[in-house]
Amino acid sequence: MFGKKVKLRITFLLLSFISLILIVFLIIKSLEENVVYFKSPTEINDLSELTKKKVRIGGMVKKDSLEVKAEEINFIITDFKNEIRVSYSGIIPNLFEEEKGVVAEGFIKDRNFFIAKKILAKHDENYMPPEVKKALENK
Repeated sequence: MFGKKVKLRITFLLLSFISLILIVFLIIKSLEENVVYFKSPTEINDLSELTKKKVRIGGMVKKDSLEVKAEEINFIITDFKNEIRVSYSGIIPNLFEEEKGVVAEGFIKDRNFFIAKKILAKHDENYMPPEVKKALENK
């Protein structure tokens, strides 16, 4: 029915399309690990079944909830509806402070307690490095 050239073109186009889909899938899959997705305390509270997998929770560090002990830091993450208590041992980022955004990566113990293995402090979109801010003030 089709000539040899037409069959060759259809095969080429089909293989090109499949290759393109595969490349896009691999790119998205590799970037998935670097994108910071997180659950809010309300989403954690609404889970039907708690997971044993590593998860990320995010929200604001509640005011007056930060407790620093010798090797451990305890604080509360809130989304202004629900809260979850977080325990973390390690070095905290410079931007980490009360009433600022934070993403904690770790394991859920129960709906009210989370053990963090990594803390990622978030800054707002108006963040400016101190050096740049100082230079602008001097002008």
